[in-house]
Amino acid sequence: MKAQKRLAAVFALAAVSLAGCGQSGDPSSSSSSSSAPYTVNANASLSGSPTFDKIKKDGKVVVGVKQDQPNLGYKDPATEQYSGFDIEIAKWIAADLGIAADKIEFKTIPSANRENAIKNGDIDYYVGTYSITDKRKKSVDFAGPYFVTGQSLLVRKDDSSINSDKDLKGKTVCSATGSTPIQNIRDNYPGVSTKEFDTYSQCVDALKSKQVDAVTTDQAILLGYAAAEPDALKVVGDTFTTEKYGIGLKKGDTVLRKEINKMLTEGGSVWTKLYDGTLGKSGNKVTQPAVDNY
Repeated sequence: MKAQKRLAAVFALAAVSLAGCGQSGDPSSSSSSSSAPYTVNANASLSGSPTFDKIKKDGKVVVGVKQDQPNLGYKDPATEQYSGFDIEIAKWIAADLGIAADKIEFKTIPSANRENAIKNGDIDYYVGTYSITDKRKKSVDFAGPYFVTGQSLLVRKDDSSINSDKDLKGKTVCSATGSTPIQNIRDNYPGVSTKEFDTYSQCVDALKSKQVDAVTTDQAILLGYAAAEPDALKVVGDTFTTEKYGIGLKKGDTVLRKEINKMLTEGGSVWTKLYDGTLGKSGNKVTQPAVDNY
């Protein structure tokens, strides 16, 4: 909770200083679909999708997300409102399925529990820096990718001993339990110790208290933390993997997967506006990736 309050204060200050960078209809400024660059599809219909049938029956959609990643998936502890690029992608999908923003229930799911949450029907879909891998495809399906990034490193600002992944031998690296980055360190970096927590914010706290030497995950996530505390933290080195973020879906719901892929493919201008209003405020320019219609 202490980490969340600190991030909330810094994140709010950053939002004020960056207000001039936002575009008309900035998706981070409101949860209302009326300010979004898309409309709710009042005639949504998907024959053959059990997930869609459940959503229509319930009259709402339950979306699994992260809550501790500034500009991606972040829950303000004061207002309990979610914001960030992943949150906006989740809202866009819901609108395409005929569900307005006020009928979305966001549910925070730790990385290690994502597959089970999808398989058990605890959530209808998952949007939360969820890397598409062949191993995960055995348990769930993915729409997308909707964003591509890569694994990187976050270290203390005063630490000059780690400048890239080549400097990790003898160090202790932290990441989220069940995440792709921590498995990559174990598999491909001999001589490196690892430590895991449920959330990346816990890893960041461990880094600042010198319990670990580095935090590793996707660069997009780490840049958010470094921007929040530039006097204490820094991102070092180039990315050393390619991570493709997908929307996690129940295995076998091909109809829904194809519908979301169609939405992403045909909605390039929407994607750009959602990015510009969230991650784009960092100044990093990226292009929307092509979807994988497997």
